[in-house]
Amino acid sequence: MSSLAVPGMARPHRWLRAHPVAADSLLSLAVFVIVLIGSFAGRGRATEAPGAGFLVLSALTCAALAARRAAPRTVLGVTSALTLAEIATDRGGPPRTQIAMAVVVALYTVAARTERPAAWRFALATVAGLTAAVMVLGAPPWYSPENLGLFAWTALAGAVGDAVRSRRAYVAAIEERAVRAERTREEEARRRVAEERLRIARELHDVVAHHIALVNVQAGVASHIMDSRPDQAKQALAHVREASRSALSELRATVGLLRQYGDPEAPTEPAPGLGVLDQLVDGFARAGLDVAVTGGPEAVAAVGTLPAAVDLTAYRVVQEALTNVHKHAGPGARAEITLTRGPDALSVTVQDDGTGCPPGGAPGGHGLLGMRERVAALGGECVAASRGGTPGFRVHATLPLRGRP
Repeated sequence: MSSLAVPGMARPHRWLRAHPVAADSLLSLAVFVIVLIGSFAGRGRATEAPGAGFLVLSALTCAALAARRAAPRTVLGVTSALTLAEIATDRGGPPRTQIAMAVVVALYTVAARTERPAAWRFALATVAGLTAAVMVLGAPPWYSPENLGLFAWTALAGAVGDAVRSRRAYVAAIEERAVRAERTREEEARRRVAEERLRIARELHDVVAHHIALVNVQAGVASHIMDSRPDQAKQALAHVREASRSALSELRATVGLLRQYGDPEAPTEPAPGLGVLDQLVDGFARAGLDVAVTGGPEAVAAVGTLPAAVDLTAYRVVQEALTNVHKHAGPGARAEITLTRGPDALSVTVQDDGTGCPPGGAPGGHGLLGMRERVAALGGECVAASRGGTPGFRVHATLPLRGRP
């Protein structure tokens, strides 16, 4: 039964919150009824009916509470003034401090809706003013229970109002902090998703651009010499098949990054690195590009073991640079790879003597952009530009071995 009655009890509460003027009007009426009951039943003098002046002042004082939310300070001033007027005009009669109940409600409203310094000033002024007035102008003795009760009720109203205001501020701060934390988590999640999409896009571009360029060249060679030199055409087609197989393998590994953790079909083979640089160079050599590694295999061996991120980035830089040389440097171009490992960084340089980029030419394209992003993600630097006064293009990347803090 009680569980079924809760929704019905909540409906009037929601209606009162949605209609604050009506709620305050009902409150003012309730306070007026309490004042009348207290004035008749006070100290056993139920037969002494209050005068017309008291009833009029009480009605006006309680009616002012209907505007307590719209103008709390004004309502406090009006109720205090009418209460003082009743105390001053009812001298010699029985003390009727019940009218101060409206001041208690008004003072509570001011304390709950005003900043603490101002609220305490209003509370001190109201408590001191009303208490002093009733002690001086009211019926003796000055320490009567009615006078002390007025002091206690007004002081309690100020304290309760300040506590309610502090509680509301605390709850509002917690809610704001929760909203801010939720917004921060959403922004962090979006940022991570964007970074992951960009990383996968770079991987796909590097894989597709490299292998498709080789496939295109070998397919063109096979088509050109199919009739005159069929043996070499078959060899070119074999290179096409090998390049396409490598492209499919790397694409499968890259797309596998999107699988959930624990998926048995997720790729487990290591990412490419400088350890397979000779295979990369052989692939371009079969496509007709003359590539030289300064120092030969000894230079790659001298690099030693690298962090996985640095090793993959160095490989992708060389791969993208050689792909650009193959696509843009023109026939007869020669590329040179230089690897230098220092105490804190690895330097990778790929330059060619082709005519793809004239002196002073401005580089561009998604490949170079992705290359710079890869290097910048590790805290390094990447410069891709023409070779000054000589033909050709040069890519130089510096990769910190410890990565970005």
